[in-house]
Amino acid sequence: MLNFPNPSRIFDTTRRSVRFWGHDSAMEWSFFVTEQALRRLEPTAARDEENLLRVFDTNRAKIHAAAKSAYERERRGFYELGATDF
Repeated sequence: MLNFPNPSRIFDTTRRSVRFWGHDSAMEWSFFVTEQALRRLEPTAARDEENLLRVFDTNRAKIHAAAKSAYERERRGFYELGATDF
């Protein structure tokens, strides 16, 4: 079962997304939430790193639910959650 024991997240400037990690037993999976997805969650948020990380933190439960859904649909090396995932 996928869980998120590590609350760490980082802003990936190359992808313009927030990266976080999930674990299923001993396996670790990378997840990316795009800027567009974060703006869908909070349309009025500024587009800078600090505010996008705040949007992530505020919506962590929704983001984890979307990550679990993506993980259950298909196993991949990493997952990118876009606006349509919310």
